[in-house]
Amino acid sequence: MTSLAADEIEVTRSDDIVAQTSYGEVPLTCVQSGSNELIFLERHHGEGTTPPHNINHRANIEAMAGAGVDAILAVCSVGTIPEDFPPGSVGYASQYIDFTGVTMSFHDEDAQFTSMTKPFDEEMNRKLESVLSALQPGLSLARNYWLAQGPQFETTAEIDAIEKLGGEVVGMTMPRECKLAAEIGIPYAAIVVASNWAAGREPGDSGKDLDHLEVSSTAGSRLGPVIDCIKSFSND
Repeated sequence: MTSLAADEIEVTRSDDIVAQTSYGEVPLTCVQSGSNELIFLERHHGEGTTPPHNINHRANIEAMAGAGVDAILAVCSVGTIPEDFPPGSVGYASQYIDFTGVTMSFHDEDAQFTSMTKPFDEEMNRKLESVLSALQPGLSLARNYWLAQGPQFETTAEIDAIEKLGGEVVGMTMPRECKLAAEIGIPYAAIVVASNWAAGREPGDSGKDLDHLEVSSTAGSRLGPVIDCIKSFSND
C-alpha cells in the first residue's frame, strides 16, 4: 500500500489497471518481478492527495483481495516519540492502538467479530526484523502504532498522553487497513518510516511546528530499506 515506483524494483512487466470494487474504483500497478507478481496501491489515490480521514479503505482492501494477493505489506510514514527511534529510522508495527472511535468493517449489517490479538502477521514481521536489523544494527524495530484521527497533527499534550498509553509512533491510516485485511483473512504487516519527531519532541525546539512537506521529504529519503524489504518478499 505505497507509492513506490515500479522501476525501483527489477521488473519484466508493469501494467496500470483500475480495479472495480463495491466501494468505488481503485488504481493499481501490477508488476512482474521474477516469478512473482507485485501489486502496488497508493492509499491516498484520487483527485490530488486524498486526506487521511477520507481514504476509501474498504475499496482499497477489496481491490487487493480481488487481485488475489497472498499478503499485504503496508508502508507508513509516522511521527516518532521515543528517543531511541529518531527520524530516519525504519521499523515495523508490532501492535496498534486505535481509540478514534471510527468504525472500519466490511460487516455493517450482519455482526461478525474478528480477533485482533495479533494484528500483524508474525512470519512477515520476522522477515522484516531480519532485513531491517541487518541495515540498522542495534535499533529496536518493533513499535506500537497509535492511530490519530487527522488530518491535523497532534498537540504536544496529546503526544504526552499517547506515550503514557503505550504509543510509540503516530500515524493517521494504517490500523483501518489492518482490520479490514483481518476480516477477509489476508496476512498483513506494516513498515513504519519515522519521518519526524512527534509534536513537542524536537530536540532543542519543543515548540517547533510540524510541516507536511518536510515530513514527506524525510519519508521519501528512506525508501532504500523499504525497497529491500519488498525485494525480500518478492524473492520468496
